[in-house]
Amino acid sequence: MATIGLIGGMSWESTLVYYRRLNEAVRARRGGLHSADILLRSLDFESVVALQKAGRWDAAGALLGEAAAGLARGGADCVLICTNTMHLVSGAVREAAGIPLIDIIDETGRAIRAAGFERPLLLATRYTMEHGFYARQMRERSGLDVMTPAAAEDRGAIHGIIFEELCQGIVRPDSRAAAERIIADGLAGGADCVILGCTELCLLLDEAALPCPVFDSTGIHVEAALAFAAAAATARTAA
Repeated sequence: MATIGLIGGMSWESTLVYYRRLNEAVRARRGGLHSADILLRSLDFESVVALQKAGRWDAAGALLGEAAAGLARGGADCVLICTNTMHLVSGAVREAAGIPLIDIIDETGRAIRAAGFERPLLLATRYTMEHGFYARQMRERSGLDVMTPAAAEDRGAIHGIIFEELCQGIVRPDSRAAAERIIADGLAGGADCVILGCTELCLLLDEAALPCPVFDSTGIHVEAALAFAAAAATARTAA
């Protein structure tokens, strides 16, 4: 397989999920002792969060772009930003990398559209829910009408669960119940499915326990990376 480059550490809790799922999938498909060919650049999340809070997205884009360029120099054939929020700077990362960027927003949007849904409820950080880049990209590229929790306090609650709990390895039953209530409200408001639009949310919510179709952006991103890596390896062999 081709080499998959990961920009991780944002948080490392979800980067662990990427690493595990990529390797589990390769072992399931190829058997034996096969594992994924991965290059990982794990950033200090505290530094990234400081830039987010200060609104210094240009600086954040430069930081992630430098990481992407390093992965490309190291031999990666593609790059993944292992977080939804930092796709706000995906353009800068793509330009700096010079290799294909597997975009979590595009891949998730395509999966939702292919499944026949149109109005997903997005659960994510405040940056992802409120900056508009995520909903705009899904609308323009996949024709989706993205909803977010209607109440500001609910958006704040999800943001807090992500940063104060999940990013620190804390999973609380009361937070799960709160997220499930927010989902129920979104469905009542017209949503036809849910996007787990933060890569840590799969640690909190059980898709099988939710009353609607769920699109886990982390899992979708992993599958897209594996598809790219397999296709690139096949093309290389054919050449």
